[in-house]
Amino acid sequence: MQRICVIGGSRYFGKLLVGRLQTAGHQVTVINRGSTPAPAGVEHLVVDRDDEAALMAALDARTFDVVVDQVCYTPVQAAIAARVFSGRTRRYVMTSTIEVYDPATAALPTVPLGTPVSEESVDPTTWHVAMDLPWHDDAYLEAHYAEGKRQAEAVLAQVGSFAFASVRSAHVLGGGAREFTGRLAHYAERITRGEGITVHAKALPTVFIHYQELADLLVWATAADFTGPVNACSDGPLDVYDFAEIVARQAGREAVYRTVPEDEEASPFSFDRHYAMSNARAKLLGFSFSRTTDWLPGAVAETLAAPAAPHA
Repeated sequence: MQRICVIGGSRYFGKLLVGRLQTAGHQVTVINRGSTPAPAGVEHLVVDRDDEAALMAALDARTFDVVVDQVCYTPVQAAIAARVFSGRTRRYVMTSTIEVYDPATAALPTVPLGTPVSEESVDPTTWHVAMDLPWHDDAYLEAHYAEGKRQAEAVLAQVGSFAFASVRSAHVLGGGAREFTGRLAHYAERITRGEGITVHAKALPTVFIHYQELADLLVWATAADFTGPVNACSDGPLDVYDFAEIVARQAGREAVYRTVPEDEEASPFSFDRHYAMSNARAKLLGFSFSRTTDWLPGAVAETLAAPAAPHA
């Protein structure tokens, strides 16, 4: 049994993570702002993680074997966590994102087209941190989501007094109405209604992961001893045409496409630049991934069966 603290953990794969840790017999503490109650048997500390003094007071004398941070988006938040959990945990696992590799958001090493992007492309131990940027501004943070994640990783890797690992997640799908991004629902609804999907003519592939598989990987990461980043994606990249055709088959319809120039925004999984991740490091460390094409049809069916979101 381990003492595990989950920051966030109130919805989607974070909620599933908490349940699986509890089922495995771990002593689980959840920290969030209290919008959703924790499951029975899970300690719940209601506090804003951005309020350093309040977080310190809420933790009191508690210590943990592992902290899993689901909601760290900026270097400011990471710096608070590094100070607060200094001496309180031996291991810190942060949920990060494929977006750290997006070449449109930073000057990154060029990866040959078709070569899966490895963790070395963004090294948190050397990444520059700028604490004086307007990270508290919601609009700025939304526009700089990828850089916020890169710098948050960098702070925890460079100044944390614990073993640090980041899990860089691919695009997370599955769960029907639980999938709060709405991206799969976007395709399901448009294809079902016969509406066009905006795509790039030469759309490049990306990678995905089922929310249950991501929860499994995070549970695995709490018990592992690796440090540094690890990419989390199912086997088998798909481009937007592959993706839409799987949705269309499940919906019993034909996908209709509308092509836009490369420099224009298209639908969520149409990319005009390459940053599909490699999952080779996680495999070498012992994690086994499913194939995207094995679980995606079921995830589409679940989305099609979910109540439609209201339209304005």
